[in-house]
Amino acid sequence: MIENKKEFKLVSKKNPKHLLPNALTILGVCLGLSSIKFALDANYTMSVIAIGIAAILDTLDGRVARLLKGTTKVGKELDSLTDVISFGVAPGFIMYFWTLNQLEKIGWMLVLIYVVCCALRLARFNLTTIDENENWKVNFFEGVPSPAAAGLVLLPLILNLSNLIEVNNFSILTAIIMIVVSILMVSNVPTYSLKKITIPRSMTIFLLLGIGVYLSLVIFFTFQTLFITGLIYISLIPISYIHYKKINKKKASSTEVEETEDVL
Repeated sequence: MIENKKEFKLVSKKNPKHLLPNALTILGVCLGLSSIKFALDANYTMSVIAIGIAAILDTLDGRVARLLKGTTKVGKELDSLTDVISFGVAPGFIMYFWTLNQLEKIGWMLVLIYVVCCALRLARFNLTTIDENENWKVNFFEGVPSPAAAGLVLLPLILNLSNLIEVNNFSILTAIIMIVVSILMVSNVPTYSLKKITIPRSMTIFLLLGIGVYLSLVIFFTFQTLFITGLIYISLIPISYIHYKKINKKKASSTEVEETEDVL
């Protein structure tokens, strides 16, 4: 008598390509949790590095999934849950262990507010749909994305590790930044997503050169480079807002002209 044995499948044989992006996502959540362990051991250097690598993996997993045509609803939900842990809970704990605990109850309240805003921002992101006639909006996020928010929240710690500037009271500075970043996450302020960028083939070599130079700076001047990168991102927020409004106004005016022509 032949028995029908059911084979255990981690992923379907027809779609093994789903495994790679989901594995990157799981690795990201492991790094986020590990950053908390590093903070408990007062190893804040490794905490920041772990969050940084998790942010890189968060950028890669979606692109890898689209490249392999392996996007799934499970992967999308898993990515959001990972973001809450790696860029919401983990940075909040790191900053609390480092300096916010000096503010006692207020410090913990700020951590709770930040994590809640991160969860709300991701929930809104999952429900956001872009009309086919407004594909240009793909290059903009609604509010600051959670990986960028984590980097901004960690800026005081990065500044301290960089030894660029002496600050007497990091707890107050961290509290202010955490409040501002929490508001920016749930706000409607458009920020660059850079999902669809077309680069001329003639400029590819310069792009690769720039990436190489940046990575070299990160390796040899890690926290100084990360801090300057954070400042550059902050300066891009008002620029992205103005750019978004300008494009939106232009598209709206062109639509009105088309409607008028149809009427006539």
